[in-house]
Amino acid sequence: MTTPAPPQTAGSAAAVRQPPLLYAVAAISALGGLLFGYDTGIIASALVDLGRDLHLSSRAQEIVVSAILVGAMVGAPVSGTLVARYGRKPVVTGVAVFFAVGAVAAAVAPGTGTLIAARFVLGLAVGAASNTVPVYIAETAPAAIRGRLMVLFQLMVAIGQLISFLVGYALAGPGGWRWMFALAAIPAVVLAVGMLPLPESPRWLVGKGRTDEAAAVLRRLRVPGSDIDGEIAEIVDVRTKERGAGWRALRGNWVRPALVVALGIAAFSQLTGINAMVYYAPKLLTDAGFGDSTALLTGVGIGVMLVLAGIAGTLLVDRTGRRRLLLWLLPGSGLAMAVLALAFLGGDGTAGQKWTVILSLFAYIFLNGASMQAVVWLIGPEVLPLAVRGPAMSLATTAVWGFDLVIALTALTAVDTFGRTATFMVYALMNAACWIFVLRRVPETRGRTLEEIEKALRKPSARAEEPVNA
Repeated sequence: MTTPAPPQTAGSAAAVRQPPLLYAVAAISALGGLLFGYDTGIIASALVDLGRDLHLSSRAQEIVVSAILVGAMVGAPVSGTLVARYGRKPVVTGVAVFFAVGAVAAAVAPGTGTLIAARFVLGLAVGAASNTVPVYIAETAPAAIRGRLMVLFQLMVAIGQLISFLVGYALAGPGGWRWMFALAAIPAVVLAVGMLPLPESPRWLVGKGRTDEAAAVLRRLRVPGSDIDGEIAEIVDVRTKERGAGWRALRGNWVRPALVVALGIAAFSQLTGINAMVYYAPKLLTDAGFGDSTALLTGVGIGVMLVLAGIAGTLLVDRTGRRRLLLWLLPGSGLAMAVLALAFLGGDGTAGQKWTVILSLFAYIFLNGASMQAVVWLIGPEVLPLAVRGPAMSLATTAVWGFDLVIALTALTAVDTFGRTATFMVYALMNAACWIFVLRRVPETRGRTLEEIEKALRKPSARAEEPVNA
């Protein structure tokens, strides 16, 4: 009989050689994040030339940009139903196919209608990927390193955005936008092929009564000597105590604490202003007196900051904890946004004002990226109970894209109506409100199994306690 290995803490896990399959699951499925980042980011570079080539009005350009967000809002809830019924692995594989089809369709689009339809298809894939990949990684990873493996998804989103800015800069010119879109088909094919040998989520298998298969998967994903029987027993125990499953169960009082946390984090991930800055940073720099060439490189600079923030989040999320990371960095994020807002009070064009704008913008991108954006796809799958994880995560993901769409459609209007200072001060206040929400509602999940988190959320007094084995 094999002696169970001692529980791993976040610190000790780094010294333990994990099975290669575990890292393959995280790395290959996280390509969905790279595609998510690339396809949402490439439109900023492509829009200039495709607008001329297809003779798009300003309104038509807004629709082309927003089509992917609308598709994401549809793809998230649909994928929630599919992952609950068919499993995580088939849905991620299907997402790759949608990414490839959408990329090719956008590249060869003969007119505006076809391009909008292609962007909508890409949005379906983006919504499904952001909903499914974090859940898949969460349900396969051991508690000690679950955070860093899941933050890999957000890091890949940032890398995808940076690649899109670099590709857009390199391929700028008449017709270059078609190649910008087409190149996304390459990682989509890699994702589809790479998913084929990977296992299904062991927790989904337990939910379907296939415990022997789940145990076999866990033996491939855990270090030798791990207590597989104990992990399976814990999953089964929590699963049998859950009252109902699927969409109807979301109305139960027992789900409410986790749902409030997941939806709150989803909403604040956008309300704190990150995508207002990402989408409209070139305009902000132009307004601050920077030249056009500098404005064109703004996306690259922001992409670099997002990648650095993703790396920081990956390194810190299991060491400091999710809740603590938010409580430490959100005040700095709000302060940087407030400084950015106040920088526009002194007029435009001075050297001091220019550097205040650019430095506060980059500081905000880094601090918000390393905190809110690092955990937005992490906390939901961790806190949501297994019985409702598919539909509840789709609801949280839809909230992310819904608030993203609101920000995309209102940011410039708010600036025109109320001014830059007032608009950015609202975003700064949202960072403060998010800090209060985290302090009062968000539990620490570092070092706990998903089943331990679920049990703790049923006890309000346990919401903010320190993680087990931390």
